[in-house]
Amino acid sequence: METKRYVHWQENDMWLGYLEEYPDYITQGVTLEELKENLKDIYKELSSGSIPHVRRVAELEVA
Repeated sequence: METKRYVHWQENDMWLGYLEEYPDYITQGVTLEELKENLKDIYKELSSGSIPHVRRVAELEVA
């Protein structure tokens, strides 16, 4: 099973979050479980290649 790190927080009545790898693509849910499902859906869309010009975060070793 593959895992992905995500950042989440509660704002008023909603849970918001994004995948660390794709910080420009925020999603939300009424519950934390709904947010997790929405994050899975957005990951499928972003990693499928169907969305053009997807921005990602990567690491670069410089020393």
